Amino acid sequence: MAASIVDTPVFNSVSGGRSGRVSHQAGPVRTGDQNVDQPVDHAPIARGPRIAMTDVAAGALPTPALDATFIAAETTHAAVLFADMRGYTGLAERLPCARVVPLLNQFYAILARVTVTFSGRVFHMAGDGMMAGFGVRDPTRSGARAALAASNEMLQRFAPVATRWRAEFAVVTGVGIGLHLGEVALGLLGPPGNQAITMIGDTANVAARLCSRARAGEVLFSGAVAAALVAEGDGPDKEPKPFIQLSEFELCGRSQLLDVWSVPAPGRLAHLIASK
Repeated sequence: MAASIVDTPVFNSVSGGRSGRVSHQAGPVRTGDQNVDQPVDHAPIARGPRIAMTDVAAGALPTPALDATFIAAETTHAAVLFADMRGYTGLAERLPCARVVPLLNQFYAILARVTVTFSGRVFHMAGDGMMAGFGVRDPTRSGARAALAASNEMLQRFAPVATRWRAEFAVVTGVGIGLHLGEVALGLLGPPGNQAITMIGDTANVAARLCSRARAGEVLFSGAVAAALVAEGDGPDKEPKPFIQLSEFELCGRSQLLDVWSVPAPGRLAHLIASK
């Protein structure tokens, strides 16, 4: 059950733990409309054989430079975003493999361009998912607001694509997104000669788990992200959409429960309103 439903982004009971909660109020944050049907897909991000990682989607897009001057690993703070396509399994089952490739590249291109627009950096694309970081190595901002704005822009940009795919291929797709904020390690990983900088640590793991729990057209974010949004003040001058606080989640493999907030998919919001 949701702890609260609000008409503007008012954060009630935001805290970093399970007790000692404090009420805060945030300014309006743009969330955008989600017009894609919402198949629920709770499978983990790495689920079964997938098409190998590709960087074609990003093309010649510029990305914020990261000076790789660290040795082995460097600890910093970032807002981590995981985005995953919902309905991909049905898409891959219905279409020839070669036909799936350009569709995935179209999906990646949307996510990559939005990430760069909001000053984020794509760290990993594989299968039907992406990991990006915001506010990386930036002591002046947490990256939480940029990550949330990017999340909602991704939902908006993919919605007409999903509508077209449904008409052409009779498949229902969408995007589920998870956000978490905290300490990450930047490190070079991969086989010799093919290494890339990526983000490692509990923050990235939690963002991935939240993504796996998000419905199509939905953003799930942690209490840490909610608190940072409050601290950073007013957001874009757009009409706000409701945030809801969900029950604490027990994430697979993690010992502590997590405070979770949601920019809900229409299906979840309708269910919560009906249950009142």
